[in-house]
Amino acid sequence: MTEYSVSEISGSIKRTVEDAFGHVRIRGEISGYRGPHSSGHAYFSLKDDRARIEAVIWRGVFSRLKFKPEEGMEMIATGKVTTYPGSSKYQIVIESLEPAGAGALMALLEERRKKLAAEGLFDDARKQLLPHMPRVIGVVTSPTGAVIRDILHRIGDRFPVHVMVWPVRVQGETSGDEVAAAINGFNAISMAGPDSGPLARPDVLIVARGGGSLEDLWGFNDEAVVRAAADSDIPLISAVGHETDWTLLDYAADVRAPTPTGAAEMAVPVKAELEANLAALAARLSGATSRSVDTNRQSLRALARALPSIDALLALPRRRFDEAAGGLGKALQLNTANKRQIFERRAALLAPATLQRRVMEKRQRVLELAAQSERHNERLRDRLSAQLSTVVARLTLRPASERISRGRERLAVLARRSDEITALHTERRRRKVQEAARVLNSMSYRNVLNRGYAVVRNAGGKVVDRATLLTSGDAVSLEFADGKVDAVTAGSGAVKEPRKSAAKPAKKDGGGQGDLF
Repeated sequence: MTEYSVSEISGSIKRTVEDAFGHVRIRGEISGYRGPHSSGHAYFSLKDDRARIEAVIWRGVFSRLKFKPEEGMEMIATGKVTTYPGSSKYQIVIESLEPAGAGALMALLEERRKKLAAEGLFDDARKQLLPHMPRVIGVVTSPTGAVIRDILHRIGDRFPVHVMVWPVRVQGETSGDEVAAAINGFNAISMAGPDSGPLARPDVLIVARGGGSLEDLWGFNDEAVVRAAADSDIPLISAVGHETDWTLLDYAADVRAPTPTGAAEMAVPVKAELEANLAALAARLSGATSRSVDTNRQSLRALARALPSIDALLALPRRRFDEAAGGLGKALQLNTANKRQIFERRAALLAPATLQRRVMEKRQRVLELAAQSERHNERLRDRLSAQLSTVVARLTLRPASERISRGRERLAVLARRSDEITALHTERRRRKVQEAARVLNSMSYRNVLNRGYAVVRNAGGKVVDRATLLTSGDAVSLEFADGKVDAVTAGSGAVKEPRKSAAKPAKKDGGGQGDLF
């Protein structure tokens, strides 16, 4: 019997296994994964309910993987089976890795969503309000698709502003990193005004892409993209895919738009409507000013007519003065005669003894009053001295500065509590208004028009929901998502060519990547 060394047997087994299993696909659950090693390689196991196999991904392959391995995920690995002679084990060297079907992708997406939500990245408190009239808009999208053309066209129609485009790949292995870098790059631009040059910081960001499958949109589920959107200081609108497509970026963004065109409509108002509202308000202000001046003028005239004349005001006092002046001479004579009679009666009563007795009585009364006054003053001095001692003692124990200091502290506490309560009430009201606005927007019938439907109204402006309500020759109007069209019916349910179009026909485009039409 031939004798072999351990190395020879191990080498022979290695060649045999590699020849028999040169290139295989293995489906199993990832087990024992703890991230890439310090060398950049990744080591773990693939297992099912009855067996397991060791797996390794070299550093160069790991950096190119579209789907990174995660503990517990069921994946399909493609590679070659070999042995490791150092420990007499066989393993698969993985060259590509992908989830085992759409169900695995959805499970991975849900697990990542729960993880990021637990960190608070999707909280409403982190979301910012969009500016009403932005002066610069930043767009993160592919520069060659139909998405950027739709956004520029919609912004140009509604409210032309400066648009900065950061070109990125919206599909592929590097799309997530490029989108995250673009969001961070826009936020890194200095806070310069829009007149400072082509690198003015945007007031709002739009991250846009056309519709696609879950795999096509996977770059926008990347954790780096979600964290960049949550940390953005600039309000961000997510417009990825169609209305039914959802990515993790939609949860982290400040606002989600159903389509890229809808994002452009959210970002800017309609300039014509603003000008019309401004003109209407100016006309109302002018009319209100004129009416106020006329009303005040009429009130002043009415008050002036109600005031009496100077002659009417002085007539009664003047008459009383004349009557008093006429009776003054006779009254003086009568008063003098009365005084003389009183004086004569008083003079008849005067005698030296009487005067002396009354003087003595008055002198005695003065002495008594002086003694009473002295006793009263003495008691008053004692009382004031006692009160002064009490006041001095109180001022010594509780100085005025201490009471003033406590009063200031109490006032500061009350002011701080008032500010906190006011801020809390303001925040609650703001959230209620935002919730009501979202509910109103979701229930609007215009969302249905955006999917290709139209509203039919008769000549009176009422909605027609049955074809039997129209006859040949009736004038109707058709309302689409982008305007209204007048028409005349040619028969039951048939419409003639439009008489006047309020909206331009949509341009046909060769649907490239992300085409919405």
